[in-house]
Amino acid sequence: MAGSPAPDQVAIHRLIDANLDRAREGLRVLEDWCRFALERGDLVVRTKDLRHRLGQRHADHYKLARRTATDPSTGLGHPAQEQRRTPDQVIGANAARVQEALRVIEEFARAGDPELAQDAAAIRYLLYDLEVELLQASEPTADPASATAPTPDAAASRRQRLTACNLYLVTAPVPDLAGVVEAALRGGVRLVQYRAKEGTPGLDDQRRLQEAQVLCDLCRQHGALFLVNDRIDLALAVEADGVHLGQGDLPVPLARRLLGPERLIGRSTHALEQLEQAVADGCDYVGVGPVMATPTKPGREPVGLAYVRQAAAQSSIPFFAIGGLTAEHLPAVLAAGARRVAVVRAVIEAEDPAAAARHLLDQLDVGGPADTHTHRVLKHQEIPS
Repeated sequence: MAGSPAPDQVAIHRLIDANLDRAREGLRVLEDWCRFALERGDLVVRTKDLRHRLGQRHADHYKLARRTATDPSTGLGHPAQEQRRTPDQVIGANAARVQEALRVIEEFARAGDPELAQDAAAIRYLLYDLEVELLQASEPTADPASATAPTPDAAASRRQRLTACNLYLVTAPVPDLAGVVEAALRGGVRLVQYRAKEGTPGLDDQRRLQEAQVLCDLCRQHGALFLVNDRIDLALAVEADGVHLGQGDLPVPLARRLLGPERLIGRSTHALEQLEQAVADGCDYVGVGPVMATPTKPGREPVGLAYVRQAAAQSSIPFFAIGGLTAEHLPAVLAAGARRVAVVRAVIEAEDPAAAARHLLDQLDVGGPADTHTHRVLKHQEIPS
């Protein structure tokens, strides 16, 4: 029939439909536990919101592709299902079910339904922290006051999410900063740093606090990590996920004492010995650069690709290549061994920040030294070595 979708497209629609059903059902199990057993309205609202977000993305063309009667796996179970005897086992199993389904949706919807793929990724990240809170709240001695307290599990979740990030957005003062960051989050960014340096016209601490709170809230809505540049006080005030420190900022051990063990600390580094010190100090990640000359660091000589190669060979913690990078530079940076980059103007000043973020993420997903296209483009890059 003319206009009918190709067989492989029908299969993808069926696959997405099944996993949307699976994710929504798992979220409903978690939601009802929050409602009837925990009597935690705050957790009910958060879980219900995730379920409704998926429901809004469950388009008719996915449902119409359903073929339950001819699905050979319909009704199949697993012995492990009979072993769920306690609430924490049920919570863990259903949280895992949702996370796995969201990952499948994210992978297969990326080409045909990128907005669904982005929502699936955002909800998956949000669920990591929510699962920890549900397990804490379900403990016999748990109470609402202690259920949201930071724990080593929450810290591990932050660090796992950091490791999964390969695009790091650092902000700069622009009109409608919140709108730009929200667009970048829609484009797939899952790590944002609020950077508002002293001396910026019209920017006092009251304004910084307001901007940081708005951006922090946006990041939470999209399942993204939010860090504050330099200012530990602002990070604590808005309950950010951590801070990023320059070489001239507070020593990392002191920052850790102020922030506690559960928050992230990143450090700018410009040479291998600084990276080694950051690792020794217990940093969670480092910035490696500036790779190119950049107006955000006037007067600082670029380190080029040589330091990126050193970091790739020796860093035991995640590192982000940074400094004047654009989409055109990524093949060379990836070929030097980086797997993560931080950008400012490439997204903040883009005409379409969401599209710019998606383009960068697409390159980061497929790039690497083994990519022949990377080697081909590398010959034409003008990045100092």
